[in-house]
Amino acid sequence: MNTKDPITYIPDDYHNEKASNGYLMSVIAIMAGMPFPIINLIATFIFFMGNRKSDIYVQWHCTQALFSQVFIVIMNSVGFSWTMTILFGNNEVSNLYFGYMITIFLFNLFEFIVTIHAAIVVRKGKHVEWLLFGPLTNLLIQQIHVINSKK
Repeated sequence: MNTKDPITYIPDDYHNEKASNGYLMSVIAIMAGMPFPIINLIATFIFFMGNRKSDIYVQWHCTQALFSQVFIVIMNSVGFSWTMTILFGNNEVSNLYFGYMITIFLFNLFEFIVTIHAAIVVRKGKHVEWLLFGPLTNLLIQQIHVINSKK
């Protein structure tokens, strides 16, 4: 995670709070839908859609939070599917399975901690770019603004 100065300006308190809430949506959704990670993705997506016409600072952080949730859901879905084929199918428990499940657990724990940290830092007005999702978010936000400027 890389903490930088705000994108191109100093956002006001209102925008800091909205950007911070983009990260908190997934944390709150975890509490509501712990056994179903898709609920986190849906909650983050709804918040993203509600803020897509908002300030660029808010859009950027809602987009980064959404990308992280998509990645988590994909990883968790593979683990869930694998577990179901072990329980109800022909697969057997293996070292590879345990390794993947440990990796998923650690990644989910890391993502949870980083999300809370990002929410706190963004609330203070500092721009946070995650190593994997920051560059992807930059590309998407730049493309959206190029398209919107041509309208």
